[in-house]
Amino acid sequence: MGYRSLRECIDDLDRTGQLVRIKEEIDPHLEAAAIQRRVYAAGGPALLYERVRGCQFPLASNLFGTIERARFLFRDTLAAVRQLIELKGDPAAALRRPWRYRRVALATLHALPKRVRRAAVLANEISVDRLPAVKSWPNDGGAFITLPAVYTEDVERPGWQRSNLGMYRVQLDGGQYARNHEIGLHYQIHRGIGVHHAAAVRRGVPLRVNIFVGGPPALILSAVMPLPEGMPELSFAGALGGRRLALNYSDKQLPIVAEADFCITGTVDPDRLLPEGPFGDHLGYYSLAHEFPVLRVEHVYHREGAIWPFTVVGRPPQEDTTFGQLIHELTGPAIPMVVPGLHAVHAVDAAGVHPLLLAIGSERYVPFAERRQPQELLTIANAILGQGQMSLAKYLLIVARDDDPALDAHDIAAFIRHLLARVDWRRDLHFQTRTTIDTLDYSGTGLNEGSKVVIAAAGPPVRELPTELPQELTATAALPEGFDDPRVCLPGVLAIRGPRWSVLGRGDQAVARFCQQLDSRHEIAAFPLVVVVDDSRFVAETLGNFLWTAFTRSDPAADIDGIESFVEQKHWGCRGPLVIDARAKPHHAPPLVEDPQVSRRVDKLGAPGGPLHGII
Repeated sequence: MGYRSLRECIDDLDRTGQLVRIKEEIDPHLEAAAIQRRVYAAGGPALLYERVRGCQFPLASNLFGTIERARFLFRDTLAAVRQLIELKGDPAAALRRPWRYRRVALATLHALPKRVRRAAVLANEISVDRLPAVKSWPNDGGAFITLPAVYTEDVERPGWQRSNLGMYRVQLDGGQYARNHEIGLHYQIHRGIGVHHAAAVRRGVPLRVNIFVGGPPALILSAVMPLPEGMPELSFAGALGGRRLALNYSDKQLPIVAEADFCITGTVDPDRLLPEGPFGDHLGYYSLAHEFPVLRVEHVYHREGAIWPFTVVGRPPQEDTTFGQLIHELTGPAIPMVVPGLHAVHAVDAAGVHPLLLAIGSERYVPFAERRQPQELLTIANAILGQGQMSLAKYLLIVARDDDPALDAHDIAAFIRHLLARVDWRRDLHFQTRTTIDTLDYSGTGLNEGSKVVIAAAGPPVRELPTELPQELTATAALPEGFDDPRVCLPGVLAIRGPRWSVLGRGDQAVARFCQQLDSRHEIAAFPLVVVVDDSRFVAETLGNFLWTAFTRSDPAADIDGIESFVEQKHWGCRGPLVIDARAKPHHAPPLVEDPQVSRRVDKLGAPGGPLHGII
């Protein structure tokens, strides 16, 4: 059976040697977050911060710090939940293979929440300013809840059966919020809470919200799960937690998760917005201050012995990377049932998740054709871009499974090699302009605004990919003026240092001039993909650096160019290499940088005699 509460989980991790207690006083202002980042990077244990400066509650972090620990937390239920998700897409499979799905019946029973008269979380009531004020990055606009489970219902069709439980960041202080009476509620586009908020706006009534912090670990993971239609997150939490989720209705409003550690209740007015942020986010940059809904706080509850779990987001990988890995393990087998012909999809964490999506599909439309080219792949790509959060993909790269049945979408380097060996830039680029992109992505034309590109490749290889820099490209005059230091990132991928973005606005023409001064006879043409960057040494140093720079610092419609480019019947292509302008630009958000003084304090905790010695 799974954990009833967060305390049970903490105690189990402690018994099994997977948790370290930090008894020194820790500052929730930057220090706790810096510790979390360092311990996560080291593959370290879960952490319990027993003494928190200015706060009565202990903190916990890194509970999901490794995929092995995440599997351990749900060791009794993962297999059954994976099968339950499979059956949502193909219910008849249970009749065809009843023995395989024998565990699903119990998981289905646990998926039904139960009403309880008493709720541990209602034991005490406090004010917002007594909650842990965890601030992660120096320029954050205040303290945030980073592992909230935000619960809403549709005002037009109330009830838990059509509820939404999502992980939307919550700003506790700072900005223009009325102290103890208002907090910020930030949610990105294409989130379930948005549907409920829209219904409340139509009715002209406040949207009731409950925010849970802590509770059983299954509640945390459920809040980030992209679930099939018709499976409420509360049900998923019960199935994954191995026990029915206990709900209390004593406030006669929304249900309260009885075993949560904290619960904030309140309402969002239909027309009240305030600036929220900045906040260091999972693309590795700050999301800037923008107007978002405001929660008018009614009550703040906590249980006896409450523990405040938190995480830190930033340039991947971070702890939320584990969420992505676990989600893939649970939902991966169901992908072909959602989009016919789609065999695998991978939202690349190192590129910030939404900026880069890799997919493998079928190409069966004209099997008799002498020359294979993407056709069914384009249909699949359009379907992907119509599916939930996958619709936020900015670069969608899709290839045909038949060209290499052993290709793995999670082997990123191999996938890119496969695509670049086959792609035809004259034909295989398909843009969507002036569309929606991830709220956190500032490479586009405005908040939630930018472009997308589908790159689809099918057929046999059409080129050999160079793995070393040709001698001719090392010459001083080999490249146009202002461009130098070419470096090979991957086979067929060249990073070149370009001039710093030179104008305030979007009128820099350096890359356009670069492309105009070269042609397909130049030595650079051996590389099908060229990325112009500020620091080619950094970009070529690791695969992660390349992915992060190339795909978070470019907007396809604005920043893709090419050598010998052309437009035919409104289709853009190029006969030479594709060129991506991935330089930092004035409209981009600033990257995240740690406070050096805080880093030095964390160094001391890892020194001999410190609680983290041998861990960081």
